Amino acid sequence: MAASTKSAVVLKAVKKIAVQFCPFESNVRSTREFLAMVSSEKVRATNLNCEVTSVAKHDKSEPVVDITYEKLVMKGARLTSQEMFSAFQSRCIAKDPQGKVTGKK
Repeated sequence: MAASTKSAVVLKAVKKIAVQFCPFESNVRSTREFLAMVSSEKVRATNLNCEVTSVAKHDKSEPVVDITYEKLVMKGARLTSQEMFSAFQSRCIAKDPQGKVTGKK
């Protein structure tokens, strides 16, 4: 994923992101990549009060990303990391229209 995509996300409207997955399942790659994206320093710096938690369970459960502002739950088994990131990014922009990236610095 390009660094410019990571920096385009603004967590200003997000209160909490909770990620849970079973690391031994084959369908968790996109969920883990999404966690890495929202955990980057640049993205986290957009809202220092946003709590990002991850729980690894060994129970063959479906990977889930639970985002709290309104409520956004993404089930990662059938989504790519780009689809998850795109849905998340569009929700963030809708919540904070001034947070849009308008051009190069």
